[in-house]
Amino acid sequence: MQVVLPDGKRLDLPHNATARDAAAQIGPRLAQDAVAARVNGILHDLLTPLPDGAEIGIITKKQLADVSEVWRHTLAHVMSQAVGEFYAAKGFDPQAVKRGVGPAIENGFYQDFDLPEPLTEADLPEIEKRMQGIIDANLDLSRHEVGREEALRVFGYDPYKVELIQELPEGTPVTFYRQADYVDLCRGPHLPRTGLLPRAFKLTSTSGAYWRGSEKNPMLQRVYGVAFASQAELDEYLRLLEEAKKRDHRRIGKDLELFFTSDVIGPGLPVWLPNGAAIRRELERFIVDLEVQQGYQHVYTPAMAKSELYKISGHWDHYQEDMFPVMKIDQEELVLRPMNCPHHIQVYSHKPHSYRELPIKIAELGTMYRFEQSGQLTGLSRVRSMTLNDAHIFCREDQVQAEFKKVVELIQGVYEVLGFGQYLYRLSLRDPNDKEKYYPDDSMWESAEGQLRDALNDMGLNYYESPGDAAFYGPKLDVQVRSALGKDETISTVQLDFLLPQRFELEYVNEEGGRSRPIMIHRGVISTMERMTAFLIENTAGDFPLWLAPRQVIVVPIADRHVEYAREIEVTLRALGLRAETDDGSERMNAKIRNAELAKIPVMLIVGDQEQEARAVSVRERGKGERKGVPLADISSELETRYRQRQP
Repeated sequence: MQVVLPDGKRLDLPHNATARDAAAQIGPRLAQDAVAARVNGILHDLLTPLPDGAEIGIITKKQLADVSEVWRHTLAHVMSQAVGEFYAAKGFDPQAVKRGVGPAIENGFYQDFDLPEPLTEADLPEIEKRMQGIIDANLDLSRHEVGREEALRVFGYDPYKVELIQELPEGTPVTFYRQADYVDLCRGPHLPRTGLLPRAFKLTSTSGAYWRGSEKNPMLQRVYGVAFASQAELDEYLRLLEEAKKRDHRRIGKDLELFFTSDVIGPGLPVWLPNGAAIRRELERFIVDLEVQQGYQHVYTPAMAKSELYKISGHWDHYQEDMFPVMKIDQEELVLRPMNCPHHIQVYSHKPHSYRELPIKIAELGTMYRFEQSGQLTGLSRVRSMTLNDAHIFCREDQVQAEFKKVVELIQGVYEVLGFGQYLYRLSLRDPNDKEKYYPDDSMWESAEGQLRDALNDMGLNYYESPGDAAFYGPKLDVQVRSALGKDETISTVQLDFLLPQRFELEYVNEEGGRSRPIMIHRGVISTMERMTAFLIENTAGDFPLWLAPRQVIVVPIADRHVEYAREIEVTLRALGLRAETDDGSERMNAKIRNAELAKIPVMLIVGDQEQEARAVSVRERGKGERKGVPLADISSELETRYRQRQP
């Protein structure tokens, strides 16, 4: 057999040769430094047989950072081996440790276990020490390919491996990797020996995880680890991890009394407390006011509909697994809606339209329901009930680019107010080879994708393309916002849709008096109220700007004789729409100030004898120091202006 090297040269190799064999034939130094290979553009390890005629490139130790998925995967095996040794040292039979999956993930790896007794967080340093010993031993990894019967014999003690093996099509070879006495079912790829592994890793936590993500299956114990090519990268990641704990919206949400979940109400169904509701209300007013200015017409549509609606739209075929079960009432099947677009289509189609009316922009703060697995639910960021800042634009084809640009400009304006300085534009396209996910109409896709590219290019925006991330009905622009912790979160989406108007046979009367089909633009600017609030909590660490802060102003009287004046200030500010309150408790002033700081109230107005006599206040603001003797009329006007103009 032959393989083709990057310089175009052909290399003769024996049948079933590996990339390790190719490296050895090229030269002993390359064979010593090789860690992996790219075969026809796909990452392979050095242990897998090469196909005849493959284009290959050898990856060396110097490029180890570029193939993190390979060594993180190998570290998962090393951890799994170390866990086995840990329980063997405690006297357990090696086969008492059973294993689920153990992949590489972003920044690290994990492994699921069915253990004879649970691991604790206190056990993790001992597991790490054993992992270091396995790396020091520089164990060779070997790849084995066997038939199903042989694989079942090797892994017959482990029901999880048996299940995976039995699901493979008849005649499919089964692969496993071995290092010393440890062996695991795996497709790879892996490093050729453990001594090549970076030592900058740490086991971070354990959690419960249902086998294959289903609540109907056994609960396993998942052990997480992080790993980087250098100690400096690991240290920085661990620093960010600690910062993330401080910023966790669930912790801050509890401390600031923003929201909670109730076991009686149900998981993934958050309850907004008054403070959290204040934030949500400000976000809703903000986006609705902007939409009204831009000609959007707001509607209210039901949170459920007949299943027929979603069968026509195609969502039934693509999203049924994420929908709540059907409710049968009076011989009809009703479902909680997983999205709002079919409802807005009904709003459009309830009466005829002329080309002169287009574009028609229908908007709603629409509540949707999705049946997320309980193990995936997280505070406000992953819920089962969510309210989306949703809108659908019905337009003529000659209006598509102009309307798309207006939505992008709206997003940019919103981000400026919210203080989002770093964000990326991702053009999400279909994968033309995926015939199941995407509607099969090449000309439709080419036209839609071309129009979005043209609009982005006309606006001079930098963007990158992501094939395979489009919706089933059309391409979309996803705006990725960089969080305070350096992660990119999709906040806004703009989707172009030729398909749903066709499925619902939407029309308008064109200039010639005939019938034409409109094009839909789906757009969500500030995501769901739940997800946006979670993002803002973590981005600000709970220190919201004045206009968003649930408790904006607190008036602190120095002594009881100043309480009446303090309450007068509170009434004045509330009349201006500000969320103000008076701390008339029995604590001393310094304690009240400390309490206000812990509650992250942005403005404190302190009043004593001098302030009361002059009808003034002393102003304390986060990060701005103190201003004394500010006239009440002046601070009232200033705070009202900042609030109305959504200034910090």
